[in-house]
Amino acid sequence: MDVEIKTASEDHLQFAEDICLLMEQAALQRGTGIAKRSPMYVKAKMMEGKAIIALKDGKLVGFCYIETWGHHKYVANSGLIVHPDFRGTGLGKRIKKAVFNLSKEKYPGSKIFGITTSLAVMKINSDLGYKPVTFSELTTDENFWSGCQSCKNYDILTRTERSHCLCTGMLYDPLKVKPEPKMRDKELRWQRFKRFVMLHSLKAKRKMRAGLKAKMF
Repeated sequence: MDVEIKTASEDHLQFAEDICLLMEQAALQRGTGIAKRSPMYVKAKMMEGKAIIALKDGKLVGFCYIETWGHHKYVANSGLIVHPDFRGTGLGKRIKKAVFNLSKEKYPGSKIFGITTSLAVMKINSDLGYKPVTFSELTTDENFWSGCQSCKNYDILTRTERSHCLCTGMLYDPLKVKPEPKMRDKELRWQRFKRFVMLHSLKAKRKMRAGLKAKMF
């Protein structure tokens, strides 16, 4: 697949509006509300060299950017999008790896984290060395969590006092990096992680139903 993946710059400002549109469409398809970003915000990330863009014959096919929280103590790789025509090709994994490496280069001592409902993204994160964690191990920066307000599941987050939601939290801690696992070890780790996600989701749904019942009485 002849797709160019590189650090975005001022040469790519023209794609900002298309990127925001793809982000909005992806959120609608998943049934969640990722934090909305304006074209100006996306352009700023490009100008700062804090974004990865994927192009095919000069056309936008993917994007992801870096955000920092808690005075650079935490880094999030946000807004990952892949054009519908290129989903299932492994492009998302390539973009994720590129922005992950860019994050480590720019903020070598920072913890890299994310929250997601996408099993595909969880698999990519797991392969990169992320671990599933509770929300209490993520940033406490209020500006980050306010970005969840556009999600339809935000009431679950608030009712549980931000202890958990339908999203799964994942964290890469550079101080706890272990040697690269063998392929079989990776697969076993992924199977364990999937069981964790299923249990996590079940508990969240039970609490959500309990909260709805409480409102009825």
